[in-house]
Amino acid sequence: MEIIINPPQKKWSKILKRPTQTFDQIEKTVHYIFKDVQLHGEKAVKKYAKKYDKVTLNELLVSQIEMDECIKTVPETLKNAIQLAKSNIEKFHQAQVTKSVKVETTNGVNCWQEKRAIQKVGLYIPGGTAPLFSTILMLAIPAKLVGCKEIILCTPSDKSGNINATILYAAKLCGVTKVFKLGGIQAIAAMTFGTKSVPKVYKIFGPGNQFVTVAKQVATTYGLAIDLPAGPSELLVVADDSANASFVASDLLSQAEHGIDSQVILVSTSRKLLDKVAVEIKTQMDNLQRKEIASKAIANSKLIYCENHDIALDLIDEYAPEHFIVCTENEEFYVNNIQNAGSVFIGKYTPESAGDYASGTNHTLPTNGFAKNYSGVNLDSFLKAITFQKITKKGLQNIGPSIEIMADAEGLSAHKNAITVRLNSINKG
Repeated sequence: MEIIINPPQKKWSKILKRPTQTFDQIEKTVHYIFKDVQLHGEKAVKKYAKKYDKVTLNELLVSQIEMDECIKTVPETLKNAIQLAKSNIEKFHQAQVTKSVKVETTNGVNCWQEKRAIQKVGLYIPGGTAPLFSTILMLAIPAKLVGCKEIILCTPSDKSGNINATILYAAKLCGVTKVFKLGGIQAIAAMTFGTKSVPKVYKIFGPGNQFVTVAKQVATTYGLAIDLPAGPSELLVVADDSANASFVASDLLSQAEHGIDSQVILVSTSRKLLDKVAVEIKTQMDNLQRKEIASKAIANSKLIYCENHDIALDLIDEYAPEHFIVCTENEEFYVNNIQNAGSVFIGKYTPESAGDYASGTNHTLPTNGFAKNYSGVNLDSFLKAITFQKITKKGLQNIGPSIEIMADAEGLSAHKNAITVRLNSINKG
């Protein structure tokens, strides 16, 4: 990891740049595949599965028999762990339910807002070297809680056409209606347009690599909504001399092992701590199963010294981390003042891994600086708010004249007339 001492603010954007390709570099490929899937449907989807995932698929849908047989192979200890996580995630998201808002804005003018579930949602779950079954809990549980009618899931199969058994177990446990053996750009395109077997959805959720991230953004140009721009994982830790260097190193490595394009950053007001963490990273790295992946991610990461906490906070807000761990003596300073972060983890006994799995918060979070303007996935992500209003005769008499004046000022005579004819009718008795 590169150690940087007191970087001037004018260099922050360069120092904090994510190790990802630009949208332009990927967009051409995504648009080509989208057009192919739009025109040729299932045939195109299977072609790209063979090209990118090296698998020949006869059927995309995972059958009930296949699912049940796979689930039998999941160890009971893992099932129990998943059930505990499910319980905590349900509790936290159920607590986010809000009541309808009802207001009489003027005598006789009643307005209210109610929320309705998005009817058809598509979940994308990365497979590959780390099948993220935990993400199913984060997405399917709130979707089920709010009452989404159709919850489909796309995830890549292995070269034999098999889906990870734990992914199938989590999907069934959390109420997913259909699972498809699809990954990458072609999965997002299939959910965007629909194919012979894959239903078209209204909103797509889930993380992925840079190609999936761009594919989701392209899907919005075809009328779909997405949860948020969730690309390669990232973590920023702020720590001082009160922190445990071993704990900090373990947190940095926990995110580095996600992928070679992941990024981890340590910001500290202690140069001594930076040195200790650097040593700990080298020591702990040797014991990782995914050492090769983590080491490449670490090569893109930074250890940054700031001379005081105010400067550190400004730098952190500029970066807007997906995950933000606070390990400082004055933790309240960061907790109370941070503006841009996807999810915050406070204290030496709150590792980011807890949020990834079982504490209850959602781990589908904005990356690449989008924490400046996006929230992480929550219960409302699966809902849309609809407003209603009912106006009595008296209510229209109260606000009608003002509406007429405003409509006339904008030159919209038909708008004005819609009020006038009603007021005239009321006045005539």
